[in-house]
Amino acid sequence: MLTQHDTQKLIGADVYETDGTKIGSAADVYLDAQTGDPEWVSVKTGLFGTKQSFVPLDRATLEGDRIVVAFSKDQVKDAPRIDPDGRLSPAEEDELYRYYGLSSTGGNLDRDRDGYTDTTTTTGRQSTTGTAYDTTDDRGDVSGRNTDDAMTRSEERLVTDTRTEEAGRARLRKYVVTEQEQVSVPVSREEVRLEREPITDANRGAALDGPDISEEEHEVTLHAERPVVDTEAVPVERVRLGKETVTDTERVSGEVRKEQIEFDDETGGRNRR
Repeated sequence: MLTQHDTQKLIGADVYETDGTKIGSAADVYLDAQTGDPEWVSVKTGLFGTKQSFVPLDRATLEGDRIVVAFSKDQVKDAPRIDPDGRLSPAEEDELYRYYGLSSTGGNLDRDRDGYTDTTTTTGRQSTTGTAYDTTDDRGDVSGRNTDDAMTRSEERLVTDTRTEEAGRARLRKYVVTEQEQVSVPVSREEVRLEREPITDANRGAALDGPDISEEEHEVTLHAERPVVDTEAVPVERVRLGKETVTDTERVSGEVRKEQIEFDDETGGRNRR
């Protein structure tokens, strides 16, 4: 169960559903003014975080720097759109309870006499019932009965985020092609030549062997090499698909609101800042 001691950890934390899917980031945390425990959180959803949806913190847990809620991303995104203005009216609370399938009578949010849920909201501020003040600066302006003589001007900023989606696929395919190659192969052959030798004492016996005059034939076999072509498969390289991340810059646009302040000067008319 989340308690008031967890409040500051909840602000700005990423919100996930139980299966690990990110829903968005926490914007405002709504507290039960009686106990000080967090009861609701408004979650920024959408591509630029421009939408906010209320999520009950019933059965929610804080795991490190993330809030894990007991509701799905689609449930949160499709929740009734309620302006996160710091208070929940009875009708708004009942609508949210019905949407999330919770019992409004079994909730921990009690209603005060003016018909509104007696809660306070914090966006990085320490809160007490009826008044929220910022401890991070000296502005002091809360636009209520306890305001000082200064007025705070606020404006929206574009908050960007990215999501990863499939952009395409690459395949590695191997196929066979046939090419014609030529190589030079050294070959040898035998050629016949006529050899003459004079009669000497060494060959005289062989020369005089046989008739004095006769006809005779001698034959020799000649040999020659011929090229023989065959193929063998040899590995030449290893090929694989790799991925690298390339960072580009894209321009995005969106509508933002800003507050303008004007003052009436009885001596010089109306001025705007």
